[in-house]
Amino acid sequence: MAGTIHHKVTIIGSGPAGYAAAVYGARAMLEPAIIAGLQPGGQLTITTEVENYPGFPMIMGPELMEHFKEHALKFGTGFYEDVIIDVDFSRHPFLMKGSGGVAYTADSVIIATGAQARWLGLPSEARFKGFGVSACATCDGFFYRGKQVMVVGGGNTAVEEALFLTKFASKVILVHRRDSLRAEKILQRRLFDNEKVDILWDTTLEEVLGTDSPTAVTAARLKNVKTGEISDRDVQGIFIAVGHKPATEVFRGHVKMNEGGYIETAHDSTATSVPGVFAAGDVSDETYRQAVTAAGLGCMSALEAERWLAEQAAEMSVSDAA
Repeated sequence: MAGTIHHKVTIIGSGPAGYAAAVYGARAMLEPAIIAGLQPGGQLTITTEVENYPGFPMIMGPELMEHFKEHALKFGTGFYEDVIIDVDFSRHPFLMKGSGGVAYTADSVIIATGAQARWLGLPSEARFKGFGVSACATCDGFFYRGKQVMVVGGGNTAVEEALFLTKFASKVILVHRRDSLRAEKILQRRLFDNEKVDILWDTTLEEVLGTDSPTAVTAARLKNVKTGEISDRDVQGIFIAVGHKPATEVFRGHVKMNEGGYIETAHDSTATSVPGVFAAGDVSDETYRQAVTAAGLGCMSALEAERWLAEQAAEMSVSDAA
């Protein structure tokens, strides 16, 4: 398949932000299209139970994303299973190139490619992902009421996750490979003052231990980096908090980003440094990273794209009349 496909609004990414943008864009007669990307449906497709999305007291992540997709397609959203490998936002209409050789052009673009948690890369970590290993305490902490859990990391995210988990867990063990934390001092004080928290310094997670039937985490195998001593610690949940990586590499040099690679947007807006290009969801949100906030930003981006396109049409009418 090759050629050029044009839409008024093209949405790059198919997570909650992308689908929400499509629903609002389609209802505004913007003829939107979604380019799904490498992981259609986003991070929720690798999430098991979701209990914090309004309207669904309990739903499986992949099922929730199917509802999102059906809703967007119901209103006529175009859908392309392709991956964008290059963009040109210096021309108009904007140009995007797919991995299959298709060129996509659009009057306005919404970037909703999301972000992925950084993992340690352990085979056992992957084995129990979604079954006791998580990268989101806000999403999954509720499942560990009265249980003992572990958090791996030493920055703000790790400390915040550990503090949040103390609301549910009987004990929270923070594992850090160094002898001091990188987190802000005020967060460190809160952590040190919390009686539910134990800290294991100079320690790394070597292996996640558990059972296959049912699939569940039972312990963590740890290594002291100074002594080399190996020990096991009983835990029912392990939270990896070593950062996130936004999926923005293809946009580098085309829109303004911060040092972490997140796309910068105007205050209280999804507008990027390029007029007509908007960013929604985890690709620009390094604070909340929730499906519901991503969907809200997706809504905002579609409304802002509609407004921007209307302004461009009005300016063109004035120019033609002159």
